[in-house]
Amino acid sequence: MSVQQSAPVKEQRNTGARRTADPDGRKDGRLRRRAAASTVWYLRLLALLNVVAVVSLPFGEEVHEHNAGEYFTPYLATAGLVSAALALFLALVMRRRKRAAWIFNMLLAGPLLVLYGVALTQERYRQHCFNWLSVLLTALFVGALLLGRREFHAVGDRSNPRLALAVGAGGLLVSAALGTLLVSATNRVTGTPLGDRIAYTLLRGVSVGPLADRFDTVAAPRWVDVLVNVLMAGTFLLVLYACFRSPRGLELLGETDERRLRELLARHGERDSLGYFALRRDKAVIWSPSGKAAIAYGVVGGVTLASGDPIGDPEAWPGAIEAWLSEARRHAWTPAVMGASEEAGTVYARHGLDALELGDEAIVDRADFTLEGRAMRGVRQAHKRVGRAGHTVRVRRHEDIPDADMAALTDRADQWRDGETERGFSMALGRLGDPADGRCVMLECQDGDGVPRAVLSFVPWGERGLSLDLMRRDRNSDNGLMEFMVIELLGRAEEIGVDRVSLNFAMFRSVFERGTRLGAGPVLRLWCSVLTFLSRWWQLESLYRANAKYRPVWEPRYLLFEKSADLPRIGIAAARAEGFLAPPALPRFAGRRRERAGRPS
Repeated sequence: MSVQQSAPVKEQRNTGARRTADPDGRKDGRLRRRAAASTVWYLRLLALLNVVAVVSLPFGEEVHEHNAGEYFTPYLATAGLVSAALALFLALVMRRRKRAAWIFNMLLAGPLLVLYGVALTQERYRQHCFNWLSVLLTALFVGALLLGRREFHAVGDRSNPRLALAVGAGGLLVSAALGTLLVSATNRVTGTPLGDRIAYTLLRGVSVGPLADRFDTVAAPRWVDVLVNVLMAGTFLLVLYACFRSPRGLELLGETDERRLRELLARHGERDSLGYFALRRDKAVIWSPSGKAAIAYGVVGGVTLASGDPIGDPEAWPGAIEAWLSEARRHAWTPAVMGASEEAGTVYARHGLDALELGDEAIVDRADFTLEGRAMRGVRQAHKRVGRAGHTVRVRRHEDIPDADMAALTDRADQWRDGETERGFSMALGRLGDPADGRCVMLECQDGDGVPRAVLSFVPWGERGLSLDLMRRDRNSDNGLMEFMVIELLGRAEEIGVDRVSLNFAMFRSVFERGTRLGAGPVLRLWCSVLTFLSRWWQLESLYRANAKYRPVWEPRYLLFEKSADLPRIGIAAARAEGFLAPPALPRFAGRRRERAGRPS
């Protein structure tokens, strides 16, 4: 695929692309960024010290003595897993520049600094040098917060306070109950009142130091103290997650946005075979200022996941990309693009995204396809074998299928689905038989007795192209049905006005192709062996082999991202979006926007 190098100057000016700032402005910006980064590193260091204090009993007792006597420690230094969890979690959300995290730290550290300042007016506190050091570190942290306040601009979800309250109440009740039962079972002192056991459990939830030693009626083992502290720390982490989680996205694709997208696809749909999948109704859409381009995306686990190329005029792509990235920064989402073409990847790269080749899309041109020749012998024989068995294929546009027939086909497709979860996000439409998708093409395969055995559905790719959306077959049917149906489609493509067909996406296709060649290096051979091993569970090599038999044109597709450190998170989000992972979801509360079924988040 050729990479278009034309610079979209006009649209880039309209979107407020990066301007050259004055030297003083750049200096102030660097200072704010460094101040914001220093708060993150402070919290990371405190998380580590609190864990060390829990593991090391002498060090932990030293910290508690400083907190309990005439000494005081820096902000968040308490020698407990709850404090460690708090510091670590705050470091994570502060790194993502959450405004709520900045406010939370100011509300804790600001009054603490004032309290320390008042304490230093007394001689018994002022005479200890360690107290001055604690005040200095806390003051530096607060100063860095104030200096870097403009860097913390990411907003949260409005439902977070209610969710945090529910999670906190339920989690505290469960943790306190389990901890009290554990303390009661291991207590070496008999006749301890229930109130003392509950109070001891709650204090142990705060710290494993001498804080709860005032209870002479409770003598629990050290491991029980640590376990209770871990339970409370886990509850506290859940509360923090509920407080600072990112919003799940804007309103999903509505009628107006869908109509506008269809208009763009009618004019520019030839550019990308994945363009029609932007019409999934579990995606949101963001537009360029001119309205000539748009990006469809879904928010999964704090990752704003776009798929394919932007829709619309390539000159307007930069405006849509800037709007999408601005929205990601505003909500502290991690931006990523799945399945972008080389042309789109080049434009995204100008906006700071890096690229990683995911694999290749198999595209078959009707004019170049033939069953003749030795290379196509296996495909040709399989086609004849299935045909001799009496199988037939019917090719129709969705709009030409009667409602009763479409309902029956949809039911069979659901029955033949592998598992309960509907998979697909970047290269699947997620619905079948919708009246708005009348230009889609359905292939129905029946055996010699007229029993339906398989279906294929393709979405439009411009005016004269198709892109594979859905493949389903009866597990008891003969082998080779899919190949038979694809060849039948290519043979009748001219009847329905189709010149090219996009088939399956083959992940890591180049590795399988080059890894077995003569002269392949040891690293490439090793990578190929690993992928071949993983193909026992995931269809990696089999998809490549299934596509390669048609001798297609391979078009590379890329994963785009900002930071390499985000790749694990992006990978998990992509797996969730595609339906390979389904973690349990937190409860939803009234007041949240209604979401359509099937949303991957």
